[in-house]
Amino acid sequence: MTISPVIAKSSTHHAAPRFVTPPPLEPGDRLSRREFERRYEAMPGLKKAELIEGVVFMPSPVHYKGHGQPHSHIIGWLVQYCAATPVVQVADNTTVRLDRDNEVQPDVLLRITSSELGRSRLTDDDYIEGAPELLIEIAGSSATIDLYDKLKVYQRNGVQEYIVWQVYEERLDWFQLIDDGYQPLDPDEAGVSRSHVFPGLWLNVPALLDGDLAKVLAQLQIGLNSAEHADFLTRLAPKSP
Repeated sequence: MTISPVIAKSSTHHAAPRFVTPPPLEPGDRLSRREFERRYEAMPGLKKAELIEGVVFMPSPVHYKGHGQPHSHIIGWLVQYCAATPVVQVADNTTVRLDRDNEVQPDVLLRITSSELGRSRLTDDDYIEGAPELLIEIAGSSATIDLYDKLKVYQRNGVQEYIVWQVYEERLDWFQLIDDGYQPLDPDEAGVSRSHVFPGLWLNVPALLDGDLAKVLAQLQIGLNSAEHADFLTRLAPKSP
């Protein structure tokens, strides 16, 4: 009896489909910074997302009085300061790479661009890397993440000054980094706070909380005319070869 050999037919195995488009970002996702950026860039319509301690945070829609208008007043204050202070730049809602687990998008930042004095740099792909000297967040209330996880992240990464404006509670906290920890930078008897990192950057806190932008800018102009601001300009001036 002859037994015919069994010839096995090759079967074609179809690989599981690969997702060319990455999954969308979702609040609470735990991602590496590289994966966070990959998903963020695949969602061009997304307005804002942040990676804080390896967790994705995505803010709710922005209110006019609760965020948009206060935000614009802060921008106006800092734009005037930059106009009078070369080598200092302000930016709105710009991505900042702080460390491997934290890629934030603060409402406003102010940075020194001088390589000798500044702590951050502009990357080839147009992001900020390192800690800008001043970060500002417009918050709804004291329950915000801005006063907890973000504060710890900014402190650990050496952000020299940090402002949190709690709009609904009509409160502004200005922190300064001293010995690796944040301490309050309290206003004087007239309610004026003065930056230690940016000489001449003076803020009339009661006027800001009242929405009196003209008074805020008038107080800033006094700071810009001060001897400390003039000395700062001297230090910022390019050195002669």
